[in-house]
Amino acid sequence: MASSSENRSNTTRPQREAKKRAAAAICEQLGNAKKKRVVLGDLTNVPNAVSVSDIPKRKRGKLKNIDERSDSQLCGPYGSDIYEYLCGLEVVPNLRPMPDYVQKVQNDVDDNMRGLLVDWLVEVAEEYELVSDTLYFCVAYIDRFLSLNVLSRERLQLLGVAAMLIASKYEEVKPPEVEDFCYITDNTYSKEEVVNMEADVLMALKFELGAPTVRTFLRRFCGVGQVGVDTSDLQFEFLSCYLAELSLLDYYCVKFLPSLVAASVVFLARFMLSTRTHPWNSALHQLTKYKPADLKECILNIHDLYLRRRGPSLEAVREKYKQHKFKCVATTPSPPEIPLSFFEFSRVS
Repeated sequence: MASSSENRSNTTRPQREAKKRAAAAICEQLGNAKKKRVVLGDLTNVPNAVSVSDIPKRKRGKLKNIDERSDSQLCGPYGSDIYEYLCGLEVVPNLRPMPDYVQKVQNDVDDNMRGLLVDWLVEVAEEYELVSDTLYFCVAYIDRFLSLNVLSRERLQLLGVAAMLIASKYEEVKPPEVEDFCYITDNTYSKEEVVNMEADVLMALKFELGAPTVRTFLRRFCGVGQVGVDTSDLQFEFLSCYLAELSLLDYYCVKFLPSLVAASVVFLARFMLSTRTHPWNSALHQLTKYKPADLKECILNIHDLYLRRRGPSLEAVREKYKQHKFKCVATTPSPPEIPLSFFEFSRVS
């Protein structure tokens, strides 16, 4: 197992052993260390499959000028239609996690354990050089599964690696092997356990794996959001991605639609890079159809996460975006408060 994993990564053996020790620590904190693992029973309360006709129409308008300026690889001529479809898809109940599943479904898993798991999965994604969409899909699968099935804390990390395996198969050109995910958990779980959990997750989700994520909308919003900000396009994009990944850690962000989180991230990134200018404008309103007041709760939530005023003190995302390859955006200064006037739509030009 180790040799297979080592061939996939450029990290040294001491670094890999450190990651194994970290994985063992995660297991202990989630209750895996000395407790007997149990087999997950038959899943119940499985949602019905979604057909295209079930997707509600959520008109966002045609954005011809924006789409005509888009990169050809982003399907500019069809951009508005694709975006309208995604906006309808993100509100389909079967593709959304329950916003209060910890309180209503789970009795052994809490929001702190979820944050700990997601923080560790950020490291796993970095270890195997997975694309960012894989991480977002993985977290979405975890939240949707936990909305449907009671899970013991001893099996939470198993759910995490199974969800990452599924997301990798869905998104990656060359996904890691099952053995790699066993190795990264310090072989806490066998190959058979991972494969069985993978099947359980797929059955619970009815194989509906392509629901839009924050990253889906952020890719579109950043092109307009960076206009007028005195920084490089990469700096703005990386800061937006950093803020978006911070939101993944926070269970209380689950209740927000992915498009709303993406719009909130763009608002906050613009504010941090140009604190004296109103972060919102008519182009962003036309694109997202959100007013600043619609975004206020989510923006303040992510801003508090950025300033460490709420949420668990987890470091994987922060350390990731302190790297030079991400322009060290995790060190970007931010005022402690956002002026309330910035949430007034009347100020938008």
